[in-house]
Amino acid sequence: MSGTDLAARVRALGTEFGFDSVGFARAGPVDVDTAERFRRFLREGRHAGMKYMEGRVEERLDPTRILPEARTVIAVLLNYHRDNPTEHAQTGKIARYAGGRDYHKVMQSRLRALKRRLEELYPGAKVWHAVDTAPVLERYWAEKAGLGWVGKNTLLIARGFGSWTFLGVLLTSLEIPPDAPRRDHCGSCARCLEACPTSALLEPGVLDSGLCISYWTIEHRGELPEGADLHGWVFGCDDCQTVCPWNRFARPTNVSEFELGEELRRPDLVRWAALSRAEWDALTRGTALRRPGHEGWLRNCGFHF
Repeated sequence: MSGTDLAARVRALGTEFGFDSVGFARAGPVDVDTAERFRRFLREGRHAGMKYMEGRVEERLDPTRILPEARTVIAVLLNYHRDNPTEHAQTGKIARYAGGRDYHKVMQSRLRALKRRLEELYPGAKVWHAVDTAPVLERYWAEKAGLGWVGKNTLLIARGFGSWTFLGVLLTSLEIPPDAPRRDHCGSCARCLEACPTSALLEPGVLDSGLCISYWTIEHRGELPEGADLHGWVFGCDDCQTVCPWNRFARPTNVSEFELGEELRRPDLVRWAALSRAEWDALTRGTALRRPGHEGWLRNCGFHF
């Protein structure tokens, strides 16, 4: 089978297993500029309390350290765009990606199925997969594989989907011809930087997590920083996305599991801030909302009183 035929077949398999876009890049170390930006991000403490990012740095910068036989990075994209009634609320806003079934579960299930099929079709092929919990710079590889470009808000922007997407990566020993990277189409637009309510986007493509509402409401443990303002958010923040002109072209997801749960569509902070652990467990079970834990959820909701 020619490389072109192999690429077409793998791309078709990706679509068969529910991904909206599939691209290929040659496996190897990330480019020098990307490596230096990542190291500077860590040196300057822009990762805030996410100490796990300090681990396995060399693997993050070279996926062949994870799978030495890797010749190709397969990048996949899944659209999660849906309505978000909470974003119009004054308080109790939940990021659009959350509230439905945890995307890790959805993505991992599809990635595992694609991995198994590749191993069945190509005996002897090595395949490794991950979402965003592994030491891989998935946005870098999605850009290299032609799925879109990394915008000034640090998120991947894809034609037809905007930035409302989840990304996954498979490393494989299969030799698949690489796709051409997409050109950056942000131009002179700076709406995302201007819209960030805490000025966490220091400059195009540079995020200070320690100033970011998403970090505070999801990853941060303990009390919120003195003087913090969540601007109505209780989980995540979409402000840098909702203003992006490319998101006007986003189409609705066809993944029903991503729909927001019924109770979550009507923020009730008085009730949410007083949930027992059992009640919180029932409300958030199976969703990404569990990430801050019970105490973090109560902290975020109670902050607005």
